[in-house]
Amino acid sequence: MSQSTQLPNTSQLNQFSTLELAQALMERLSISPDDWHRLKSNRKVRASEQAAAALVYLVKDEPQEALLRLEQASGWLDRSISAPPCPSHGEQKK
Repeated sequence: MSQSTQLPNTSQLNQFSTLELAQALMERLSISPDDWHRLKSNRKVRASEQAAAALVYLVKDEPQEALLRLEQASGWLDRSISAPPCPSHGEQKK
């Protein structure tokens, strides 16, 4: 297995709480402001972002919030939702 795909030793991961791991995954999968325009309509990226957020809410024992995020992830995957237009691009000049 190459260095970049090798998983950390389980003992290394044990030093973090489940919540910390879920939050790290959410942070890793979140779209950065610099990448927003490029990735805002990428269904895999948006679904991953929402699914990771759902994990955080599940770990925090907030099932209703988790369910909302899972529904959003599902919507991205089944194409029932799309990215809204950027508010700053939708403004009409007076």
